[in-house]
Amino acid sequence: MLKLLVFLPVFGAALLAVIPGQHRQLLWRLALAWALAALLVTGALLVVFDPAGAPVQLFESRAWNARLGSYFALGIDGISLSMVGLTALLTLVAVLVSRHIDSPRLYYVLLLLLQSAMFGVFTARDWSLFYVFWEATLIPLFFMIDRLGGENRQRAALNFFLYTLGGSVFMLVALLFLYDAAPGHSFAMHDMAEGGRGLPPAMQLLIFAGLFIGFAVKMPVVPLHGWLPLAHVEAPSPVSILLSGVLLKMGAYGLIRAAETLPAAFVAVQDGLAALALASLLYGALLAWRQQDLKAMVAYSSISHMGIVLLGIAALDPAGFNGAVLQMVAHGLSAALLFLVVGLLYRRTHSRDLADYDGLRGRAPRFAFFVAFGLFAAIGLPGSAGFVAELHVLVGAFRHWGLWVIGLGLAMLVGAAYGLRVVGHLLRPAVRSTGPDDMSGSETVAAGLLAAGIVVVGIWPAPLLTLVGGSTARIAALFAGS
Repeated sequence: MLKLLVFLPVFGAALLAVIPGQHRQLLWRLALAWALAALLVTGALLVVFDPAGAPVQLFESRAWNARLGSYFALGIDGISLSMVGLTALLTLVAVLVSRHIDSPRLYYVLLLLLQSAMFGVFTARDWSLFYVFWEATLIPLFFMIDRLGGENRQRAALNFFLYTLGGSVFMLVALLFLYDAAPGHSFAMHDMAEGGRGLPPAMQLLIFAGLFIGFAVKMPVVPLHGWLPLAHVEAPSPVSILLSGVLLKMGAYGLIRAAETLPAAFVAVQDGLAALALASLLYGALLAWRQQDLKAMVAYSSISHMGIVLLGIAALDPAGFNGAVLQMVAHGLSAALLFLVVGLLYRRTHSRDLADYDGLRGRAPRFAFFVAFGLFAAIGLPGSAGFVAELHVLVGAFRHWGLWVIGLGLAMLVGAAYGLRVVGHLLRPAVRSTGPDDMSGSETVAAGLLAAGIVVVGIWPAPLLTLVGGSTARIAALFAGS
């Protein structure tokens, strides 16, 4: 089932590649069908997965390079399955709102290849395979930004590529050190975790530094965030949905896997990680507050929200880990909703300036509703997924740092400030009597799917907590008493 999940989008991309580009509607419908098929396979995985069962389920492994100790090994736990579900849902949403995209054949082929690589990252159980899929996400993203982005697309694409590739070099060197320490010189995650835990703390810290740089660039963590705002502003909005909704989560997911492998290093740098998390929280929120460009505002707010994820991981306890995973899902849904709506507005108005949306409530009420809804969800309003996630992170962090977590409260206040500022513009009297056409049926369905996910997780988080709870508890047990 996992091989089917990983390679299904590749088959779809191969089919779309041979269809002439002028058949826009056919391309869109076929891409939609393949995205829906991947979501159905993910649903089947949710049905067969047992949260109380084995730590890694549906495991399958074939020798890739047996002499090197590298295997094509796939498997899932609760954390990876939640990320697979988020990837499948957001890819479907990205296709739904891409009906009028430029160069549709190129776009859909690259989108499905990107989905395949993201599925591979979250299901790989071998670090060499993880690294291959990790790097594979760069290629379609680079061309999607470079060929289909805005005026500064070449600069944004090159910036993104060099930042991520540079971080990956450090990750590769760290993995080679771990490989040398693994029993039998194997890249299998289980073997490398066993070898990593047996290393002296000083060596664990050295390896952790390499892994952290690679993962922190992708999250991103201040000060390694320089590529993010430009890439988001220049990328097509459906690409921003996946870039913010899923690609940033790959960094946090890798960091959680590193915690299983190098527990002594994480204990040693726990306070430093918390300081970086609070810096990202406040820095991202303050810059988002200062933006007049709506897309740049959402991009900077993503830095702040990923700071919450890092703070949850740094807590090294069950509540913190649960909050981190919940925040990954919550931010994926809310950021995707905001990028979706802002992108649709830009397509109609060719402007992202906040002042141009004064009085939008009277001119395009569905647009105004979903912008306000996404902002309130990003703030973490009670009843939204973000509220549940931030509460778990707050509980986990308070146990370790006490009143220092007031930084989280300050960031939330700044977040509320920029959210309410935008809502205030939407509710002002309209300057113009005419406005953009309101959302179409497919666009409303796409936004509605994301809004429904935010509300369902916010009101009824138990299924998601049950799904990830066993996996997070096993990781947190490595740090019990630390």
